[in-house]
Amino acid sequence: MRQHRDFCGIFGIFNSDNAAHKIYLGLHALQHRGQESAGIVTSVFDEVKGKRIMPVHKGDGLVLDVFKDKSIFENKLLGSAGIGHNRYSTSGASDNVANIQPFLVHYRDGNLALGHNGNISNAKEIRRSFIERGTLFQSTADSELILHLIAQSTRRKQVDKISDAVSQLEGAFSLVILTDTSLIALRDPNGFKPLAIGKLSRPGKSDTYCVASETCAFDLIGATYVRDVEPGEMIVINQEGIDSGKFESYSLAQNNGISQCVFEYVYFSRPDSKIFGEMVDKVRRKMGKQLAYDAPVPSVPEGDPKPIVISVPDSSNTATLGYVSECRKLGQPCRYEIGLIRNHYVGRTFISPGQEVREQRVRSKFNTVGGVIKDRVVVMVDDSIVRGTTAKQLVQMVRNAGAKEVHFRVASPPVISPCFYGMDFPSHAELFYNQFDGDIERMKEWLGVDSLGYLSVEGLHSAVHAANEGKHGYCDACFSNNYPVPVDMTASKDENEW
Repeated sequence: MRQHRDFCGIFGIFNSDNAAHKIYLGLHALQHRGQESAGIVTSVFDEVKGKRIMPVHKGDGLVLDVFKDKSIFENKLLGSAGIGHNRYSTSGASDNVANIQPFLVHYRDGNLALGHNGNISNAKEIRRSFIERGTLFQSTADSELILHLIAQSTRRKQVDKISDAVSQLEGAFSLVILTDTSLIALRDPNGFKPLAIGKLSRPGKSDTYCVASETCAFDLIGATYVRDVEPGEMIVINQEGIDSGKFESYSLAQNNGISQCVFEYVYFSRPDSKIFGEMVDKVRRKMGKQLAYDAPVPSVPEGDPKPIVISVPDSSNTATLGYVSECRKLGQPCRYEIGLIRNHYVGRTFISPGQEVREQRVRSKFNTVGGVIKDRVVVMVDDSIVRGTTAKQLVQMVRNAGAKEVHFRVASPPVISPCFYGMDFPSHAELFYNQFDGDIERMKEWLGVDSLGYLSVEGLHSAVHAANEGKHGYCDACFSNNYPVPVDMTASKDENEW
């Protein structure tokens, strides 16, 4: 369920009034993608120095806390272009301030700042080669490797250096890169992580362009969605492109096909976002409807109250609505109820690193509605189960509230494999399904439920492809153990390994 960690949120903007403030709003909309730290870098011409500089402000904590001093926007983060980053560590220690992005360097081609969402699966190999050549590192994050690859490229043009650098990477990387003249948006050839382009019209002025991990960030600043950055595409947004109405677009070599992260739909993205060209809400409803076929509500004796179905808020809300509506169509009576209340002032449980901290936060985050649950057959729907500890605690809370029976339904398949592309699931042995060798009866007993049912892998793909008419390929390695890009199974994300 919420026992996994995830990646980051990135946002970039070019040719904007109050660029830093719009980045701030964009990061606020993307806060769910990471709560460890936040940062903004802008580009501005310094009249005194006679050259472009890139002021930066970043720190630990939420966007609202890191940027609570408004003078940061009035006196420091000036300029019409910039990038921002929300972080949850997938590589690099969470308590190392050097790992807070965006990263900023000055090299022979000028200033360069970078924000990264994803995970470089061949990072260990690349870092080792740099260390052998005497390269010094300031952080333990794999994102820094990209900067070194750019700086050490022998290509002449800056854009070719960036292309050369990312061509050496394997794994997942959606990037926003800020140079002295351009905002560059880039997705890896597999398209693992989302990245969208938006536009904001300015009466009497040329348009503003922005890029973000999710389109919900555009809504907050009044921008409209234009399109996704395609898998393996690098877009250069600059004043010349705005004036001509056409941006430079480059294509990276594609060797493994397109495999976008299906877990974005399952859990992480906001339902009001458009991801990989389709609304998340629509896809999740399809998943819930398919779950009704794979694991319907239990039957009850004639004359007994029909089962109530409750979601584990918030990421499973829309899947639950689809599940209930399809169960009814199939002649299986049930009713949707709000049986769990979420405290929205407590972050997602996996955001706080450390299993003990996560477990302590479950009860502060959720509470039951006793009058709804008491003496009823309750079907709980959640988006996923990873370790199972949170699910177990929630089941016990529902039992304590007086439920007659508790049945658990999962709107995704069993998680059987760790992810090496930016979604930091636990090790293979720690995964709930693997702890019990896939024995549903033992899993059910441990959770303390009367029945347990999952969406099948086939059902998942059926739902996703039904929503987007089969236009894209998806990575389901966490559900199938089929990795679309080779990974180093021995690679450690522990900074001591570096």
